[in-house]
Amino acid sequence: MTSSLSLLIPVSLRPTTDVSFSLRKTTHRRSDSVFFPNKWRCCSVSPGQPPPPKQRQRQTKNSESGEKGIDPVGFLSKSGITHKGFALYLRERHKSLKDLKDEILKRHIDFRDMASGFELLGMHRNVQHRVDFMEWAPGARYCAIVGDLNDWSPTENCAREGHFGHDDYGYWFVILEDKLRDGEEPDELYFQQYNYVDDYDKGDSGVTADEVFQKANDEYWEPGEDRFIKSRFEVIAKLYEQIFGPNGPQTEEEFEEMPDAQTQYKMWKEKNKDDPSSNLHVIDSGKEYDIFNVIDDPVSRAKFRAKKPPIAYWFETRKGRKAWLKKYTPAIPHGSKYRVYLNTPNGPLERIPAWATYVNPEADGNQGYAIHWEPPPEYAYTWKHNNPKVPKSLRIYEAHVGISGSEPKIASFSEFTEKVLPYVKEAGYNAVQLIGVVEHKDYFTVGYRVTNMFAVSSRYGTPEDFKRLVDEAHGLGLLVFMDIIHSYSAADEMVGLSLFDGSNDCYFHIGKRGQHKFWGTRMFKYEDLDVLHYLLSNLNWWVVEYHVDGFNFHSLASMMYTHNGFASFTGDMEEFYNQYVDRSAILYLILANEILHTLHPNIITIAEDATLYPGLCEPTSQGGLGFDYFVNSRVSEMWLWFLENVQDSNWSMSKIVNTLVGINGSPDKMLLYAENHNQSISGGRSFAEILFGQALEQSSNTNDLLLRGCSLHKMIRLITYSIGGRAYLNFMGNEFGHPKRVEFPMSSNDYSFSLANRDWDLLAKEGVHQHLLSFDKDMMNLEKAERIISRWLPNIHHVNDANMVISYLRGPFLFIFNFHPTNSYERYNVGVEEAGEYQVILDTDEKKYSGQGSIGPDQYFRKTLSRRVDGMRNCIEVPLPSRSAQFDCPYTYDLVEKFISLIVQAYNEELRLPRDLEETLKKDGTKRVAFDFVRKYKVHSVSVVLVGKNQS
Repeated sequence: MTSSLSLLIPVSLRPTTDVSFSLRKTTHRRSDSVFFPNKWRCCSVSPGQPPPPKQRQRQTKNSESGEKGIDPVGFLSKSGITHKGFALYLRERHKSLKDLKDEILKRHIDFRDMASGFELLGMHRNVQHRVDFMEWAPGARYCAIVGDLNDWSPTENCAREGHFGHDDYGYWFVILEDKLRDGEEPDELYFQQYNYVDDYDKGDSGVTADEVFQKANDEYWEPGEDRFIKSRFEVIAKLYEQIFGPNGPQTEEEFEEMPDAQTQYKMWKEKNKDDPSSNLHVIDSGKEYDIFNVIDDPVSRAKFRAKKPPIAYWFETRKGRKAWLKKYTPAIPHGSKYRVYLNTPNGPLERIPAWATYVNPEADGNQGYAIHWEPPPEYAYTWKHNNPKVPKSLRIYEAHVGISGSEPKIASFSEFTEKVLPYVKEAGYNAVQLIGVVEHKDYFTVGYRVTNMFAVSSRYGTPEDFKRLVDEAHGLGLLVFMDIIHSYSAADEMVGLSLFDGSNDCYFHIGKRGQHKFWGTRMFKYEDLDVLHYLLSNLNWWVVEYHVDGFNFHSLASMMYTHNGFASFTGDMEEFYNQYVDRSAILYLILANEILHTLHPNIITIAEDATLYPGLCEPTSQGGLGFDYFVNSRVSEMWLWFLENVQDSNWSMSKIVNTLVGINGSPDKMLLYAENHNQSISGGRSFAEILFGQALEQSSNTNDLLLRGCSLHKMIRLITYSIGGRAYLNFMGNEFGHPKRVEFPMSSNDYSFSLANRDWDLLAKEGVHQHLLSFDKDMMNLEKAERIISRWLPNIHHVNDANMVISYLRGPFLFIFNFHPTNSYERYNVGVEEAGEYQVILDTDEKKYSGQGSIGPDQYFRKTLSRRVDGMRNCIEVPLPSRSAQFDCPYTYDLVEKFISLIVQAYNEELRLPRDLEETLKKDGTKRVAFDFVRKYKVHSVSVVLVGKNQS
C-alpha cells in the first residue's frame, strides 16, 4: 500500500536506556527514534522553468495544498464514483487528518512514539533495582498499586505528590523499589544498573566504582590535561583576574553597582567620542583573547576530535542477574496478583490496569486481577522462526482456540499448537486467523467483548504459550492473523475500561454516544489523543511482542457510524458522509493503517465492514482507508438465505454472480467466505446442519439427502473460492461439514460444553466428512500449485438463469457450474478463448468426493470447436451432471509435467539451459515457465536434447 508516512531512520522498537516516565511536552527529537515527518514537501516550479502540463496542473489542483503524491479524491475516478458532495467530504477529511497529525506531533516525538506507549505504560523492569508503573487516569486524585506485594495496602506503593506523581495529562507514575536482602548494603552508586538477562557479566567481577573512574581518567586524559579537573577553580580564578585585575574586589560588598548594557555602551561611546568614526562600530580591536593559553596545532586538534568518552568502563559496574538475586528480592515477583487503586471524586476504586499484559478476569466470582508477567530468562520463550513471506493470495483458516479440541472443555494454546496447526498446514491453507485471543470476561461472548486489550486470554494459557503458537505456525509457513476489536469495548467496570478512573469521559464518549445501541458495549472517543495513543499502541504491541502478521478489524460499521451500522442503506453516496458518519473513527483507521504499514511493511490489514465503505482498500494518499483486503460479508448471507428460504430450482444465477463479484473498486482485494462462523454460533445453524439434517445419523433412505448436501456443500465453496478476489476464508470444521453448530456455555444451556468443541474424530472414518475434506484439500491445491486466483481475475462470460449454469475463465482455466437440481446436460456449449483440447482437473461429482461419478475418465478430454460462443472465439461441449462443477484447463497443460521433469533432469545432470530460460526459472518457478512455454508454442510433444556443459 502507499502510505503518507515515511520512515527516515530504522531502529529497534525497544528502548535500551532508562527514560523519564513522562513523554509529553517533549521539545527535542531523540537521535535514535523513527521520525515520521509532519510537514509534507510541496511541489513548486523554479524561476525560469516552463510551467507543468495541463494534466499535471489539474492533478495539483485536486491535491490538498499541492502535496506531492497526495490526492484526497484520487480513488474516485478509479472506482467510477462521480459525486461532488462525497469529493468535498474527502477533501475536508484530509484536512482534518493533517490537523490531527499536527496535534499528535505537538505531544509526541514522532508517530512511532505515538504507537509505542507500551514501552512506558504498565509494569516495566527498570535497569536500576526497581519496577516502574505508569497509568493514564486523568479523573483520579490519587494512584497506588495494591496486590500480593503489599498485602493489598493502598498506601504503601503510591505515586509521589506533586509533579512527579502525575503529569498535566493525567499519567500517573509509581516506583516499586526492589527490597534489599538481610545483611546486604545499598549500592554505592545511585544509578547502579543490572543486566537481568545474563546470569553473569563483567559487573559481577568485583570491580569497584572508584577503580572504574580511575581507569577511565587514566585512559582519557593526557598528562597535564587533568589539572583543571583536580583544581576546579583554576580557570575561574584566571578569568576573574583578567577582568578585574590582581587586586579586584574579593567580597560582594566591594562590588560596585553594575550599570545595564545600554548604559555601559553609552559610557563607552562618550569615552571614545574623539576616535575615528569607523572605530565606534568595532568593539573588538582584533586581539586574540585566549584565557586558557591553549596552543592549537593539527595533531592535537585531530587527537581531540578522535577522543571518545570512556563509556565502556561504565559497563564494568553493570551487574548481572546473579548479583541482583543475591542482593535484592523483586519489588513485585513474577506471577504476583495486583490492581491499580484510584481515589476519585466518587470514592476509591480498584481497577485492572489498562495496559496489563496478563489478566485473570474471572477469579472464582470475585473481582479479576492482573498478573505480573516477568518470567526468569530460562523460562522466557525464545523465538526460533522468522515471519513467512507475504503470499500473493490468502487461504485463511479461521479458528477459535477454546473450541478447537475434541473434548467438552476449553482447549489450550499448547493443544492448538500440537494438534490443529499441523492439520491446517496439511489442509493447504497459508494463514491462521484467531478469534477470541484478546482477554474478555465472559467466555460465551466468543471474545468479542474485550476487557483487556494488551492481554492474551488466560483461559488458553500464558503469554509464552501464545508466543510458541505463533512461532510454530511461522515454522510451518503459516501467517498468523488476529481478530482485533477496536470498534467497541466491554461495558464491564471491574475488569474493563468503562468508568476506569471514576469519570465517564476517560476512554469513551459520555451519554448515548458512548453506548452501542444494541450490544450494550462502550464506544471509544476516537478524537481524544490519549485514546488514540492507547489504540495505536495496542496494534503495534501485538506485532512487536507476539510477531503476528496481520489484523482483521472487526465490525467497522459499529465505529464508523453513530447509528453503529444498524440503518437501512439504499446505496446513496450521501449515506457515507452524512451526519451519522463518525469522521474521527475513520481518521483513526487511516492513521492506524499508515502507521502499521510504515513500521511493519509486511503487515496485512483486513476490513470487516458490512456497508462496504468506498475506498476501504485504496491508498490513504489517494483518499482511501489503506486496508489490504476487505470482507464481502454479503456472500455468506446470500448462501444462508438460499439454503433456508429458497427451493433449489428457484436459485437465481444472476443474483449469485452479482453478489459474488458485483462490487465496484478493488475486486482483487476482496475476501470471500461461504460460511460465516457467526451463523453457527448461539442459535444459528451451520451449512452442514442445514444441508444434511439428520441424514448422517440415519442408516437408510438418506442417499438423496446426502448427495444433495454434499453436492451443494462443494459447489458453494468452489464458486466462492474461485470467483472472488485473492483471499478466501474458512471457519474451523466447516471444510469437512461439521454436523453440529457451535454453542458456548451459558445459562440457556446450563453452561454445557457439549457443543463448544470440534469433533475431529469424524475424519478418522471413511465417509462423507473425509471425502469433503479431500475435496477441500484439492480445491486449496488449485491455488497452491497453479496460482489460479493470485494471477488472474475472473472473466464471467456465461450466466444462464434458465439452465442454472454459470461459467467463467480465470486466465486459461475454465470453471463450469450446473446448479440445477435435476437437469443434466450431455453436451453443453460454453465459450473459451484458447483453441485445442481441454482436460478436467477437478470434478465435484467424483466418487472420491461422495459424488456419483457421472463423468467417466474417457470424457475428461474435450476438443474445442471453431465457433463463437459467449463472445469467445471458440467453444467446447461438456457433459454437465446436475448439481456438479468442473475445473478444466487446456490439454497442453498435461505436457507441463513432462517439461518440468526434463528441466529437473537437466539440473541434476548439471547440464546447461538457455540463459534466458534459466533466469526465468529462478524468478518465477518451473511450473509457470513450462506452462507458458507449452501454450505459447502450441507444443504437442516434448523432445529436448540436453547439451552438456563442455559442448557447444
